[in-house]
Amino acid sequence: MNKEAAKLIFLEMSHAGVTADMEKMLNRLENRRITPEKELPKMEFLFTLFQKPCFPRGELVAISGKAKSGKTFVSSILMALCFRDEVLSVKRNCPGMLRVLWYDTEQSEESTQDILRHRIIPMTGMDEQSFPMKLFDIFNVRADMYNDRLPMLEVAVNHYHPDLVILDGIRDLITDINDGVVAQDCLERLMHLASANRCCIVCVLHQNKSAEDKNLRGWIGTELKNKGFEVYECFKSSERIFSWTQTDTRKYDILGKLQFAVNDEGIPYLCTHEQLTEALYNAQRSQYEEQNAKDKRTGKLPRLNPKYVLGREDGKPVFDLKRLFNDCMEPDRTYTENELGKRVCEIANIMTNGLCNHLLQKAVSQKVIIEQIDKDGKRGYKRPIMQATLEFPKDPQPDFHGEGFKPPYETPPLGGGVV
Repeated sequence: MNKEAAKLIFLEMSHAGVTADMEKMLNRLENRRITPEKELPKMEFLFTLFQKPCFPRGELVAISGKAKSGKTFVSSILMALCFRDEVLSVKRNCPGMLRVLWYDTEQSEESTQDILRHRIIPMTGMDEQSFPMKLFDIFNVRADMYNDRLPMLEVAVNHYHPDLVILDGIRDLITDINDGVVAQDCLERLMHLASANRCCIVCVLHQNKSAEDKNLRGWIGTELKNKGFEVYECFKSSERIFSWTQTDTRKYDILGKLQFAVNDEGIPYLCTHEQLTEALYNAQRSQYEEQNAKDKRTGKLPRLNPKYVLGREDGKPVFDLKRLFNDCMEPDRTYTENELGKRVCEIANIMTNGLCNHLLQKAVSQKVIIEQIDKDGKRGYKRPIMQATLEFPKDPQPDFHGEGFKPPYETPPLGGGVV
């Protein structure tokens, strides 16, 4: 604003009875004015995931998921990435190391230290002697009171000026996650803190407890989703397999899903799709056998083989018919209805004839198998020529999005006898 314009505005305000406080407010508004030609600092992102920039400076980012879904694993990946150019195909954008502040409100001091020593530092490829601890500020504040944790975080960020802040978790900064006024005040203070220090504050927060409800917990979760620049979801597929996906963003959509496994030392690592599929099946099979042993003691029907159950729609199991009949039938062999029915029941662990007959009819209608009737009127079944000559591919389990569908990763294998 030039002097003449300021003078005119001052005269107009004087005639209108504008106070000194109002004048200050108007000056602040002028500083906040946005025009097409105004020069603004370019948004800077700390990392790149699937060739897309993510985790911007000056913003809040949410990491969500159910309990024990891998949120701390993902946080560890981000922290290790600040000291290494690439971790699990996630890349750091700037050439030098970043300064990290890890603010742990949930775990014990021993757990925080254990993750630092036996997960984060090993993921950087360094040992404890060569690791630059001067760039890593770690505070465990679980023993402190609610009303002290947020002010202490503000003091820490303003003093150490980190590039990345891992706040695990934001829920423990306030007394009531469903108090809208408190939640809004907390988010406003964190947004100001991130903006003033040009750092990215990653807020870890649980999803609601219900398996179907993936919303971030409480009013604080609603505010975080509304105010945050990005939201990421962590998901546990089996005992040692996790996935990490973006669910919301203000700018760059990241459509890929980062899947990783965890070795016996607790270190995340990338593996092939075949390894992930095999590990997932082994975990499901173990759960299936354990549950069947319990059901046998209580007299319940055994569970369906999880290898062939994709999920359920409208309360009914959805089968991978190609895989099931490929495993049941040899190429170029004709099976009688009785032979094939017994084989299907045996391999899929089906205990009712109704469900078995339903699968046979559905496989015929979908041309998964070919039905033949001989001169005596007896039914026979064969695999199609193309299916018989080609090895069944190890495709990932389909990602259905139909209403009512629940993938096997979220629900236990279904009980036998469901049609």
